[in-house]
Amino acid sequence: MKQGLNLGSLLTEQVNAASAGIDALPTERVLEVINAEDRKIADAVRLEIPAIAKAVDAIVRALRNGGRLFYIGAGTSGRLGILDAAECPPTFNAAPSLVQGIMAGGEAALARAAETTEDDPEIGARDLKARGFEARDVLVGIAASGRTPYVLGAVEEAKRCGAVTVGISCTPDSELSAAVKIPIAPLAGAEILAGSTRMKAGTATKLVLNMLTTATFIRLGYVYGNLMVNVQPKNTKLVDRARRIVAQAAGVDYERAGALLEASGNQVRTAIVMARAGVEREEAERRLAASGGRVSEACMVENNYAQE
Repeated sequence: MKQGLNLGSLLTEQVNAASAGIDALPTERVLEVINAEDRKIADAVRLEIPAIAKAVDAIVRALRNGGRLFYIGAGTSGRLGILDAAECPPTFNAAPSLVQGIMAGGEAALARAAETTEDDPEIGARDLKARGFEARDVLVGIAASGRTPYVLGAVEEAKRCGAVTVGISCTPDSELSAAVKIPIAPLAGAEILAGSTRMKAGTATKLVLNMLTTATFIRLGYVYGNLMVNVQPKNTKLVDRARRIVAQAAGVDYERAGALLEASGNQVRTAIVMARAGVEREEAERRLAASGGRVSEACMVENNYAQE
């Protein structure tokens, strides 16, 4: 690892000419400058879609084979990974262990910066091993600079295990990109505040993380159409959402959706298959098991659709 890199040469450390003198601008103009720079981010991410697709396919294969997805990073990068991992259980009813976030300094660093640990690659490797990381898992290392030793150490440990490695950085030709199997490098350009990678680089990273997990769970059958069909109705809001999802997906009214949910044991996917395929709960569950949880495939078995 190149420990002597000149940080001033990094894209994320450059001074942005568009925001020069921003401290002397009126508030609305400050916000216009920020917004103009932010508009560049989606295009930078779009250029990385082929690499993101490769990462999604690798993650899907790993999860189907009993593996897990791990994010690891320091500072803003680590917090973003933990946030994306934390959103997967409530959004997709995924097991909390399925997508995990690790950051330099541990949970305490979520609220209070702990930058010193990010300079030690051995701590990164140790933290990954402490989670029981295995060859069938996938590691996504996140580092806007592409050279955080903590992340690079974890990547080396994952490679030693024989696992798939993915890297997200916001600088060209970074150490992280060179170290991983699947490099993703959205180049959003110099920050509005020089070196403040919580801004454009952070936003680019968040967009990529959203794509990784959302596309993964779509491919795994947690989504039907564009509906979150694995939602669990555990409170009033979620009961209402579940009934609306069943009603829309199955083409029934709200009251019938409630009855289907009750008959299905409050399993949204089962309720949808019961309605669309015209089968009872046991058959719907069998079809879902045979299709790997994919509602569309479960409804198509024997072409036995319910008449709408």
